[in-house]
Amino acid sequence: MKTAELSDRVAIVTGAGKGIGQATAVALATLGARVVLSGRSREPLEQTLLLVERAGGRGSLVIGDIADESMAEETVARAMKEFGRLDIAVNNAGVSPWTGNTVDCTLETWQGVISVNLTGTWLGMKHQIPAMLESGRGGAIVNMASVAALRAFPGYPCYSASKWGVVGITKVAAREFASQNIRVNAIAPGSIDTPLFAEVVDSTPTSRSDYERQTPMTRIAKPEEVAAAAAWLCSDAASYVTGAVLPVDGGMTL
Repeated sequence: MKTAELSDRVAIVTGAGKGIGQATAVALATLGARVVLSGRSREPLEQTLLLVERAGGRGSLVIGDIADESMAEETVARAMKEFGRLDIAVNNAGVSPWTGNTVDCTLETWQGVISVNLTGTWLGMKHQIPAMLESGRGGAIVNMASVAALRAFPGYPCYSASKWGVVGITKVAAREFASQNIRVNAIAPGSIDTPLFAEVVDSTPTSRSDYERQTPMTRIAKPEEVAAAAAWLCSDAASYVTGAVLPVDGGMTL
């Protein structure tokens, strides 16, 4: 894509303090977008903001929990107040605890994962879509699903349920708002070299080399590889793509 592909666009990226979210924020800024960065902790977001500015972009920070509706409202309000519009949203924030099997998973863990991964994504779209419609030319939303929404991974019942749900609400919203030029797609990352992935490896019996062996391309991806796919889906190059679930998984779901 061209360097200034998104120069007139305003974006929101949730979970922007590290990993895929950070890489996506930088990718969008590199293409010219102004980016509102949201997350739970200030310091990681400030690090991302520095990277955004080094890429020649402008950004703004919103700190809070995406499972709280006021956070979704505040993030959209910040985009509208500081940059005057909203064109792009990448709903990336999520958690991925290993819980044991379906019987061993606790109600507390189930509710916590669903509230962040699924409810947080829905709340984001609930407030992002009206702002995009108000801006007058539609917009593009990318929701971060997972290969766990496309195949079964024992030990992740609530995570899988949340990501299957993300795929479902992505497709429903895509159908509902297609005629109003709102495109809604999802990405299903495989094994990506992020802090969250490192936590998963450290807390489960599965090693990094096990994940490499499960992947036909036999390697763990960089966050920038997912960010590139997200940036493409947000751009006019994907202008006829909506309701899609794009695996970025090195062939894991083949």
